[in-house]
Amino acid sequence: MRADRRRILAGICSITALVGAGGGYVAWAIAERPAAVATAAPAAPAAAGPGTLVFLDHGRALAQVPVTDPGAAPVRRAPVCLRSYTAGGTTVCLRTVAVPAGFEAAFLRGDQEIAEPVRVDGTPSRARVSPSGRLTAWTVFRTGDSYNPGAFATTTGIYDTRTGTLHGSLEDFTVIVDGKPYQREDRNFWGVTFAADDRTFYATMGSAHRIWLLRGDLASRTLTAVGRDVECPSLSPDGTRLAYKKRVGTRWRLHVRDLRTGRETPLAERAEVDDQAAWMDDATLAYARPDGGGRVSLFAVPADGTGAPRLLRRDASSPAVVRSPGQSHSQATP
Repeated sequence: MRADRRRILAGICSITALVGAGGGYVAWAIAERPAAVATAAPAAPAAAGPGTLVFLDHGRALAQVPVTDPGAAPVRRAPVCLRSYTAGGTTVCLRTVAVPAGFEAAFLRGDQEIAEPVRVDGTPSRARVSPSGRLTAWTVFRTGDSYNPGAFATTTGIYDTRTGTLHGSLEDFTVIVDGKPYQREDRNFWGVTFAADDRTFYATMGSAHRIWLLRGDLASRTLTAVGRDVECPSLSPDGTRLAYKKRVGTRWRLHVRDLRTGRETPLAERAEVDDQAAWMDDATLAYARPDGGGRVSLFAVPADGTGAPRLLRRDASSPAVVRSPGQSHSQATP
């Protein structure tokens, strides 16, 4: 990934979900990282009833509870991550590295690493895994870009756990906006979400103080603008809708867009949400935000704009739902 092509901060997904109110989460997590975590989990996450909620407990260890009882005592797993996501039996864990100091993406099934970790050039912000568990993606923050010294920028990578292919940074893909190649130096990419075909994905691009929703194609290494003002997209299990955050005034609010009709629905969560939401099922979204008590906690809200947000679990982040066998949803690729 080329150091002189990192992108501007304007509009990008920040690391708020990793920051406790009033303090820097990453520094805290490194300082407080436990020497060991008791591993009571089976080789792969158990999925009882309608599914299992997998998350980072207190921002440290991977943990899981039944979706039907999110407040239950968690089963903790060995990995300690700054950001994570689980799907299709695969977990991507963005974690610290001591020597040389930095960060890396690790790929696991259960608690067993299935590939060599990939060094990432920046502080972890977002992580995703495709429904099959094959593809993984991450977004990190960095500084030092020649076009905007001292400012934050993002870089986003994709890795194929089946073939061992590192697809590199999205800034090396061809971007098409309004039918023409878009080649401005100040492009930022963040917030990947995958379709079920292990080829199509969506992501956000920021450039020239504007925000685009991009549809990506791994085979052709192209990114095509298909919308505006969509940040940190998350594709629904049935493949028909995108959940995302959208700036309304000076704050981000969760929305859902129907990919067939283009209809946009603001959700009932009125608090600012700076996170990449995860679909618990076709009707409900989970996300992390400050809970008003100085902690980052998990909440859920209906995906149709009705109802009200509800607390899922305190002191937690990086939600993902692993569904029971027979509960996987077929996905369309709009």
